[in-house]
Amino acid sequence: MESIRQLFKIGYGPSSSHTMGPRKAAELFSSELATASSCVVTLYGALAATGRGHLTDRAILDVLSPIVPTQIEWKPEIVLPFHTNGMKFTAIDATGQVVAVQTYYSVGGGDIVREGESRSPGHPIYNMCHIKDIQRWCEETGRNYWEYVGMTEDEGIWDYLHQVWQVMKAAVERGIEAEGVLPGGLGVRRKAVSYYVHAAGYNQSLKSRGLVYAYALAVSEENASGGKIVTAPTCGSCGVLPAVLYHLHTSKGFSEQRILRALATAGLFGNVVKHNASVSGAEVGCQGEVGVACAMAAAAASQLFGGTPAQIEYSAEMGLEHHLGLTCDPVCGLVQIPCIERNAYAAARALDANLYAAFSDGRHRVDFDRIVEVMKQTGHDIPSLYKETAMGGLAAIK
Repeated sequence: MESIRQLFKIGYGPSSSHTMGPRKAAELFSSELATASSCVVTLYGALAATGRGHLTDRAILDVLSPIVPTQIEWKPEIVLPFHTNGMKFTAIDATGQVVAVQTYYSVGGGDIVREGESRSPGHPIYNMCHIKDIQRWCEETGRNYWEYVGMTEDEGIWDYLHQVWQVMKAAVERGIEAEGVLPGGLGVRRKAVSYYVHAAGYNQSLKSRGLVYAYALAVSEENASGGKIVTAPTCGSCGVLPAVLYHLHTSKGFSEQRILRALATAGLFGNVVKHNASVSGAEVGCQGEVGVACAMAAAAASQLFGGTPAQIEYSAEMGLEHHLGLTCDPVCGLVQIPCIERNAYAAARALDANLYAAFSDGRHRVDFDRIVEVMKQTGHDIPSLYKETAMGGLAAIK
């Protein structure tokens, strides 16, 4: 299992798999263009089906067009065997000869796999890749999940998580000030500022819930506008964890040090899912994005409120379990409807999962690792039209 740096990526929205990933692929291929006079990029499957709404073409052209004239071809009807988010880069010289060709796959969370490489081309550093093993270690040593992260990662991890937290906070604070209509043509107005203002008029309990909604909306709307965010675990689900952490930081006074520890715990749970299943909506549906984000936020909240390792695990398990089967069906291929609203709802559910687990001793029948297995199988069983192709579910509504 790789570093949680590979889960928490800082970049620009609106999609980790459709914007950040293709941009990274273009950057990798740019080194092949020394003798080229033009380039053709062919997008396949879900990447082609919803790429325009996710600004896939812009992400690629921003990198390659300054080097050589670049053409984008869209082939949503062709799905490459390895992954539905496939893209082929072809470099052509002045005589019309192909001088370089490479196929990449955007497998979720901004990660890219080159044709012929293994699914996880990075460098594994964690020797335990299941929560049950890590939980057992925590209980035997008296340590916590964030301590396992600190012992495994290099010494720079806390500086990196500080940077992650600063970007998350900035996204919340920009988002609750911004107004207007989101780009893309759906006419979706930003709602974060409205929820933030309206929350002040309610009693403390409802105000708290309203603020969580506002913070999640703020980050998700920033993402939909192409703003700077952190994948947690993806762009499409980037509002859940920041909303929970920002709310608890401002309303409960948790210190930054404790927030960073909660981020480490959240990252560990998300990393386990990414390693053993997937966080790609195009592969397993929105359960792998918003569902995993809810699990991460639930674990972080439980960590902050002093949950035991068992209670933290239970919180995360509920956060993911109750999103099983959630489809990825963005209207017009934009990360707006239903994605933004789902972020707000999942943030509230994460806090509910923490509260539910806090009333228990943490013991329960189905553990987090089993839910990850079920999520993976469920994702494979979901028909492709419900997995980021903008062909089924809500996306089919005209």
